[in-house]
Amino acid sequence: MLNPFSAKQRARLRAFFGKPANVILIVFCVVLTVLTLYPLILLFMETITIHAGKEARGAKLAAGDFSLYSLAKVFAEPKNAYSKLTFYEPLLNTLAVALTASLIAIVFGGMVAWLITRTNLKYKKFISTVFVFPYIMPAWTLATFWQTFFKNVNVGAGTSNGIMAAVFGIYMPEWFVYGYFPISLVLGLHYAPFAYILIGGILRNMDANLEEAATILKTPRWRVMLRITLPIVKPALLSTLLLVFASSMSAYSVPIFLGSPVRYYVLSTKMMSLINNYPGQGYIIAAVMIVFGVTILAINQRITGSRKSYTTVTGKSSQISLVNLRWLNRPLAVGLTIVMVMVAVVPLITFALESVIIKAGDYSLSNMTLDFWIGRNLDYLDQGDSTGILLSAKVLKALGFSLALAVTCALVAGTCGVLAGYGIVKRRGSRLSTLVSNLSFFPYLMPSLAFGAIYLAMSMRVPGLQGFAVLALIGSVKYLPFASRSGVNAMLQLSGEIEEAALIVGVPWYKRMLRIIFPIQKSSFLSGYLLPMVSCMRELSLFVLLVPTSNTLLTTMLMQYSEKGWAQFGNAINLLIIVVVLLVNFIVNKVTGASIDKGVGG
Repeated sequence: MLNPFSAKQRARLRAFFGKPANVILIVFCVVLTVLTLYPLILLFMETITIHAGKEARGAKLAAGDFSLYSLAKVFAEPKNAYSKLTFYEPLLNTLAVALTASLIAIVFGGMVAWLITRTNLKYKKFISTVFVFPYIMPAWTLATFWQTFFKNVNVGAGTSNGIMAAVFGIYMPEWFVYGYFPISLVLGLHYAPFAYILIGGILRNMDANLEEAATILKTPRWRVMLRITLPIVKPALLSTLLLVFASSMSAYSVPIFLGSPVRYYVLSTKMMSLINNYPGQGYIIAAVMIVFGVTILAINQRITGSRKSYTTVTGKSSQISLVNLRWLNRPLAVGLTIVMVMVAVVPLITFALESVIIKAGDYSLSNMTLDFWIGRNLDYLDQGDSTGILLSAKVLKALGFSLALAVTCALVAGTCGVLAGYGIVKRRGSRLSTLVSNLSFFPYLMPSLAFGAIYLAMSMRVPGLQGFAVLALIGSVKYLPFASRSGVNAMLQLSGEIEEAALIVGVPWYKRMLRIIFPIQKSSFLSGYLLPMVSCMRELSLFVLLVPTSNTLLTTMLMQYSEKGWAQFGNAINLLIIVVVLLVNFIVNKVTGASIDKGVGG
């Protein structure tokens, strides 16, 4: 049999595949094409497909036919200003919320990261630990807390007063309680840990000689920040902007809690309302959200082009010289502590209280009980389980299922993220590297509800892709952007000289990864494992369509209890989710020395 390749071509192929980065990129290119582009193609096909029910009757076509009917309805339907109410107004609302949330997350998270890593700020340990709480908690819990705290009879539905109105007699205006402002603020606070972890990880590992050299030359501190520090953290800033913008655009729970009472709609809430009755129109809105995400991704690729270097970790040692805040130290520390207590601790106290009271609104000791946690016979309550959540077989089974799924997704996504980050940075600037980088981020640009629906359709076509398998697959793919961005940011800091020195003495690639690269950037890499796990533990929208009837997750059980009005059980499960994640973070910290907040330091 004749060899189709010439000797020169065979030599080039051997040289190409002899580099681990090339092999990694080829494998990821094939796998991600199947797992991301195929669902994306299915999504766009659904936008021109007529679906059974109201859509087929309105278009006067048969289900399964191809038509531009849905496109015309969404983009150019003049009757009753349908397009304006369905698409254009929600689009403007979405952009306003996403941009504001991104700005809040970057400014707040980046400022705290700088204070923790670069200054002598007091109470670092407490602030660093508590700062990740808003992300650990499901976003809707912050929205629920905001609503419970500030609602009153004068705004929105106006059925009851919240804590501020009932206890203090303060009635907040409607714009403060519902709509653009609270949605943007809650999402910004929820995603601020992205900036904190990504920017803080770079600042912590950055070669301090760069800043020390400027200080020796008597460069003002503000100029050092603008000319040295900010350019170095630019990859993390852009990654954070990308993640927060995409997350905010596809957020559903916060806008539904804080927007629906005043009819403030965004694309995600409109998509959810349409996808049940007019699926084609719902998928069109999902496609528009993806297009926006891809546009931001292209801008990110252009700004962090292949000719720019962001190496901040070299073979040289560095001793960080902390900025002395002087008289500002205590006011800043106290102010941050108060903010973190209000954002992270007070909601937990509220959830704990709400999980032990028998009658809502009565916080006297005589109205409190631990039965919702450890009670054995709760039939007298006529709600929820007959036992407390810690003794409930259903809750314990859901906890085990949730943990197994979270660990699986974290291991798969985290490992793939490290490998993808290595390959992308080592071949940075090549078409293959850019393609894999873009493919690895595509899943995050897809709204969770739409992504879950597409994988549900895929599971019906692929034998064996049901139950835990499809949940683990979709979770790993969906959270790969967390891990890959963390891996890319870590590798961008690492000088090529470190690996080249090991290569010269003949150290194999796997030993270079395990003995040199991973230990140096352990904090950044491990955040790529922990972030998917945290996200998976509190995920609802992505899994709600795929959870098998024989099993359930803690988040779906929380939703079921909340919908039935069993607030005590719902708050208890919510608190249980947070405690489990904190416990996992504590164990990882003790075993490896790293944690979510250790990605920054403090």
